[in-house]
Amino acid sequence: MNKGWLILFQLLPLFVPLQAIANVWSEMKTPYPVTNDQPDGEVPFVTKIGSLAIGSYANGCLAGADTLPLEGKGYQVIRTSRNRYYGHPELISFVQEFAKQLNQSEGDDLLIGDISMPRGGNFVSGHASHQIGLDVDIWFRQAAKLQTLEQRESPEELSLVDTNSFEVNDNWQALHGKMIRLAAENPQVARVFVNPAIKQKLCEQAQGDIDSSHHWLSKVRPWWGHKIHMHVRLSCPDGDKLCQNQNPPKSGTGCGDLSWWKQQILQLKKSAQTSKDKKKEPKPVKVKPKQCAQLLQ
Repeated sequence: MNKGWLILFQLLPLFVPLQAIANVWSEMKTPYPVTNDQPDGEVPFVTKIGSLAIGSYANGCLAGADTLPLEGKGYQVIRTSRNRYYGHPELISFVQEFAKQLNQSEGDDLLIGDISMPRGGNFVSGHASHQIGLDVDIWFRQAAKLQTLEQRESPEELSLVDTNSFEVNDNWQALHGKMIRLAAENPQVARVFVNPAIKQKLCEQAQGDIDSSHHWLSKVRPWWGHKIHMHVRLSCPDGDKLCQNQNPPKSGTGCGDLSWWKQQILQLKKSAQTSKDKKKEPKPVKVKPKQCAQLLQ
């Protein structure tokens, strides 16, 4: 860590919100090392599992992160200059296995976007979550061959949503539905975030599929954006006592909740100018778990 940052941080009491100072999390270029032979009490939150997701998805940090190799069977990491390809070991294993499964049936490579920074924590831009190494963005566009570093740094986007309506567009393929379902059916997965129009498409398809159970649809959650990728979130790993799970989604498919989203999406453009004129109220500052302070030293 830069000595200037270290001195500044040591002067702050542990209860000071870490977001209140400059985003030091992006200054952390390597994972926080966790070993089993550290003296008791030196790092009180370390356990035998060697890696810890600390706090909540949108307010936490990550100790002992694994690095996702930039290339692997069935996947390629994009935008590598962001240094956001670190995750909890269970998330890294999930990505690798998920990519292999799809590659065996489809042949092309997944494009893996943001996971977390080396020690988790707040992003300067782009995400509120992805802070504890259990979130990953998987793009809907795939690659038929290995992309150059330049291509992966500025990847071509593939939006599946018609922005003028509450519908998917002509880019939608059966493969995309398969990707989402395969992720949602994994018992490790807590949620899969997609654009509301994509969730609606999945609900429409499920109505005609009488031979299948649709419990997985409850995990597919509609959310703003998410036109070019799905956001997969794992549940807290067993043994990570400092990791805070979300409440599970309500039972059922969730398809009946889409009317609200449709109204919001279609009204969004009409109210865009009004929203620009309004002053945004400052968001309340979150206080990170005190264990996160150790990771900045």
